[in-house]
Amino acid sequence: MAKLVPPHGSDRLMPLLLPEGERAAELERARTMQKVRMTTRETSDLIMLGIGAFTPLTGFMGEADWKGACEPMVLTNGVFWPIPITLSTDQATADSIAVGTEVALVDGETDEIMGTMKVEDKYSIDKNFECEHVFTTTDPEHPGVQKVMEQGDVNLGGPVKVISESDYPEKFGIYQRPEEARAIFEERGWSTVAALQLRNPMHASHAYLAWVAVEVCDGVYIHQLVGALKPGDIPAEVRVNCIDALVKNYFREERVVQGGYPMEMRYAGPREALLHAVFRQNFGCSHLIVGRDHAGVGDYYGPFDAHEIFNKIPDGALKLQPLKMDWTFYCYKCESMASMKTCPHGKEDRLLLSGTMLRKTLSEGGEIPKEFSKPEVLSILREYYRNLEEKVEIKLHRGATGEG
Repeated sequence: MAKLVPPHGSDRLMPLLLPEGERAAELERARTMQKVRMTTRETSDLIMLGIGAFTPLTGFMGEADWKGACEPMVLTNGVFWPIPITLSTDQATADSIAVGTEVALVDGETDEIMGTMKVEDKYSIDKNFECEHVFTTTDPEHPGVQKVMEQGDVNLGGPVKVISESDYPEKFGIYQRPEEARAIFEERGWSTVAALQLRNPMHASHAYLAWVAVEVCDGVYIHQLVGALKPGDIPAEVRVNCIDALVKNYFREERVVQGGYPMEMRYAGPREALLHAVFRQNFGCSHLIVGRDHAGVGDYYGPFDAHEIFNKIPDGALKLQPLKMDWTFYCYKCESMASMKTCPHGKEDRLLLSGTMLRKTLSEGGEIPKEFSKPEVLSILREYYRNLEEKVEIKLHRGATGEG
């Protein structure tokens, strides 16, 4: 029988989402507790804890684990962990909570009670220290740095009980818990699974990476983020439609599984690649496709910094292995997708593909080369941007006429 890679740092998944029959009672208890409001990032991290994606964490990190995650990326129990998973609040709220107290964790956007936490630690952090290690910059223009700098003055640490997954299961048909993904892989008899991380529509370079992965593994897990993104990024439902079109028409469907996860992007480049590796191992993946500028933003990281960081972590830190992929592009002389490792031609013969280029061109009404992606995908994207333009025009018209 095929055997999947074990969860990270444990011989079993450790989901913190309460069984359905226990949630109503915990919710009633939570209503009597002091409330701590969470940011969108903290809410998404709580859901990741709930579904077991952050196995073996038992809750939000205390001070020692926060520092260990920043540097040297090892928790107090000796488990490798590359990015802090923390909950912050303002000083007045922190002062009103005694250590040992249970609090209700509330989604700051919807006011929904998402879970409870026993506060075992209260501590202030050096935000510059965290940003220097996690993002390699303290530039406030970096979206991840900005989030850290906007945190409250005090972190609360302790074990959590998760009550809700918000509307993710209903809103996104591809939303999956690690145990569900593992069950699909096992049913198909897979033991090696390559995860393809996506936050952009699946263009030709992504498809090429997925085809290569299928050649060396039993299957590919197209795993895209359905949590909050930065302004300008394309919504998850549009990306899902693009992937559906590609898989249906250009892949052997029995070699592909599509899934979605609720974590919010940090845009931490190399460090985030390591976090992606950690939780993809929990989903049952033996490999992670790491391409150019994985989880990067702007010019903060070199194109292959995420490749190099896997060489710097201790042996045995991860069971999952990176599938390091070179710069990929369409070569007009090769008349196919290629990479720097395979194509002998010059840059004048190459069409470089990126989500940034796609968004910029389509949002400005430009024409996308047919080599960028398959026609079914380009049709979906053009329709999305056409509708976006129409909404903007309607809004501008209403503003000009004084309508509501």
